[in-house]
Amino acid sequence: MRNLYFLFTIITIFSCTNKPTDLVISGTIEDLKKGSLYLEKFQDSTMVILDSVYFNGKNTFKFELDLPEPEVLFLRLNKSKSDNNALAIFADKGEIVVNSNLKNFVFDAKVTGSEQQKVLEEYLKIMSRFNDRNLDLIQDQLQKASDDSTYIMTYEEQYSKLVTNKYLYTINFAINNKDSEVSPYLALTEIPNVNIKYLDTIYKALTPKIKESRYGIKLKETLDELQDPND
Repeated sequence: MRNLYFLFTIITIFSCTNKPTDLVISGTIEDLKKGSLYLEKFQDSTMVILDSVYFNGKNTFKFELDLPEPEVLFLRLNKSKSDNNALAIFADKGEIVVNSNLKNFVFDAKVTGSEQQKVLEEYLKIMSRFNDRNLDLIQDQLQKASDDSTYIMTYEEQYSKLVTNKYLYTINFAINNKDSEVSPYLALTEIPNVNIKYLDTIYKALTPKIKESRYGIKLKETLDELQDPND
């Protein structure tokens, strides 16, 4: 009996130590010879390092970790003390592959394996157009403001309209993707200063599953904090 108990204990320990992880993030960074790559997450308003890998002659990496539910993680490439790049990944259980290069680690990154990432990238693609338009407005301001003082007012009006359109697009995108964890995440990170009624509209549109997700719960907590006690 004692031998059987000992054997059962060994098997249990072996099974626990060999339990597969929920998430595997792997990939290649072209042209990278030396440097470090950090896997990070936001926790209590602070960026926390979950794991890291040091490159010395190789350009491939692999992270394995447990992920209870979909969450945004960050890959930060540290090439030098003054050069940090962070790539946001909407991670989920399974395998995610990230391929990029040293020169444009964030902008050239190709991420596959996460349905939430597809939704997030769809949103970011449109946001890049808003950002390009903003850069155009700034350039026009620098060129014309010195010659035409009335253009300053025109720029402010155009910029205000651009911001409004950006917020409206984000709200509509979140509502149209109510069955994705990306929806409450965008509400929390992209439009935190929007009128509470819009955040409430997004939250009410979420499916029951998403309301119970990490970011769905955080959105509800944010709404409770913002709610006027006299309402």
